[in-house]
Amino acid sequence: MEALLRELPWLLRGVGVAVEVLAGVMGFGLLGGLGAAVLQAYGPRPLGLLVTAGERLLRGIPPIVLLLLVFYLPWDLPPLLVAILGLGLCSAAYQSQIFRTAFRSVSMGELQAARALGLSKTQAIIHVVLPQAVRRALGPWSNELSSQIKDTSLAYIVGVVEILRQARYIISYTYGNSLLVFCFCALLYFLLTRLGNSLLFRLEARLWVPGFVDRRGHFPTRR
Repeated sequence: MEALLRELPWLLRGVGVAVEVLAGVMGFGLLGGLGAAVLQAYGPRPLGLLVTAGERLLRGIPPIVLLLLVFYLPWDLPPLLVAILGLGLCSAAYQSQIFRTAFRSVSMGELQAARALGLSKTQAIIHVVLPQAVRRALGPWSNELSSQIKDTSLAYIVGVVEILRQARYIISYTYGNSLLVFCFCALLYFLLTRLGNSLLFRLEARLWVPGFVDRRGHFPTRR
């Protein structure tokens, strides 16, 4: 325990790196997933089929394999960027399905009504469909956030010094304490997951519109 307390600043530095990876992965996945979902839901059919094929390919490859594929590209990329691109591609594929379902949950009649009022298709999607879809996607998106928080632990294989690699460094030069160190790492991942989900649930409640049920199927009272 004394060794763990002495090395705590290094573990916390690993937490900071993991958060950097997480922010990059979720941001990359959000942009890629939203774009893919729009093309799948509203784009030309041939392009939608092409995007669907790419999405299914990425979802069928383990994240660790995607990391290694990006790592061995013929360009010398920084480890942090490799982790963001590798995990981000996987996240984009999963987020595309979250947002595609959210887009489909918005009645087509609303899109048609917006077009009848003079909005272009792009304007109708941005101003009418997208705000509703984002609200409905927050619940499933919290699952993707939880998954990616845990997947940041894979980044150590491409040289990112995050929580798990810091833990292995500590174990190597303290000659033991493996169980205690990894238990503490598990606690850190658990706390990060709970914090991330709590923030998303607060955001979901903040964006709730009267007349819509919350993620539990209830009609919450705005505070």
